[in-house]
Amino acid sequence: MTLFMLLATAAAYGDTLTLRLAETITMAREHSYDARSARHTLLAAEWSYKFHKANYLPSVTLTSTPSLNRVISKITQPDGTASFVEQNQLSTDASLSITQNVALTGGQFFLKSSLQRQDELSNKTTAYNSQPVVLGYQQQLFGYNSLKWENRLQPLRYEAALKNYTESMELIAARACSYFFNLASAQTELFIAQYNYASADTLSRYARGRYDIGTITESEMLQLELNKITAEANVLSAQSNLEDAMTALRSYLSIEKGTIIKVESETELPTCKADVATALTLARTHSPDLVSLELRRRESRNNLAQAKANAGLKADLYIQLGLSQTADNLADSYRSPQNMQYVGVGITLPLLDWGRGKGRVKIAESNAELVEIEIERAETDFETNIAQTVRQFNLQAHRVEIAEKSAALAQQRYEVARHMYIMGKATILDLNAATTEKDSAQRGRINALSYFWSLYYGLRSMTGGKIFENQ
Repeated sequence: MTLFMLLATAAAYGDTLTLRLAETITMAREHSYDARSARHTLLAAEWSYKFHKANYLPSVTLTSTPSLNRVISKITQPDGTASFVEQNQLSTDASLSITQNVALTGGQFFLKSSLQRQDELSNKTTAYNSQPVVLGYQQQLFGYNSLKWENRLQPLRYEAALKNYTESMELIAARACSYFFNLASAQTELFIAQYNYASADTLSRYARGRYDIGTITESEMLQLELNKITAEANVLSAQSNLEDAMTALRSYLSIEKGTIIKVESETELPTCKADVATALTLARTHSPDLVSLELRRRESRNNLAQAKANAGLKADLYIQLGLSQTADNLADSYRSPQNMQYVGVGITLPLLDWGRGKGRVKIAESNAELVEIEIERAETDFETNIAQTVRQFNLQAHRVEIAEKSAALAQQRYEVARHMYIMGKATILDLNAATTEKDSAQRGRINALSYFWSLYYGLRSMTGGKIFENQ
């Protein structure tokens, strides 16, 4: 039975669903809210990049703006007088154009063909105006070239989105580990509490008999009764914490509310080691952090270029060459077309702006320098973080081994202390100390396992999941 068939069965019948860590991570990567959010974020980035690429491809557009105009307008006559004239016109037109953006200059070439028809409804006359071929170019001179800068920024944004998605999948695994071991820890706490309660109940009944024959003091007997009450309270608290941890994992994995989850934490760990140099090389190649830093650098330079362009001379160039003709019928409007040319230049030069343009440039320069400083520090912190994580990971497997041994030895010591107490060869203080050490060692075992997997998937997230591929 597959994992998802097991999940459906457990939800339907209220059975217990037992999960291992690998199964939990698989479900988190497919069904968690974080996974779904990451997929939609990547999809949005893909469409944004496709939109960006489309800006550099030719586009074909058909436009038409028909209108009916029936008004009485004030018209100035040739002799300077004004008369109110009734107008009853129907205008129809169609234009087919091909445009091509030029990233290098920020301009745009266009080729179009258009036809206009004007109907005077009052006197039933018709006129046509055709422009069979018109070739043109428009360009902003000395201005901000948005096409060039977008061509520098958008590929980086898309690359960052791809790497962020890979990182998100590893961070989802790390988060699933956290929920998994929170439940494992809660299970351990409940087991400890139930074990301690059973032991305290046995010792309490045993102490009552010893007290009746006078071999222990009343204080010692009362201490054992108090231990029993405390253990009972700990059981209730552990049951509540277990339900909370189960609810959190169930919610993260999008599992039906009626399903009871039990986790099994494997003690056998992957035998893998990480090398600082290899981790740094992989992180520089696959981590989205350095891409994001470079994106910040380019965005700051983009803002500076825009501020400089807006502070000085601006000019717009518009050139149009083509053919045009007018006639009373459609066929004649395409016969013997006349040449048409148009060149327009618009200039804007700020003469007095009280330093606003210069101020914007200085602010952009300062921000660009600040970004460089922050990037330099972030790159250093990035390398330091990688090195520290690698060192901690390489030690953690040994710490888990030590924690396993400590838990086993603490359990043995407790059994000995309990037996010695029953035989009257140990005090209640010795028993309480052994109980505390046993419980602490059990918690330490789960915490060591949890931290190992947190470091494992943390390193994978930093290196695009490549760090342990060949091990």
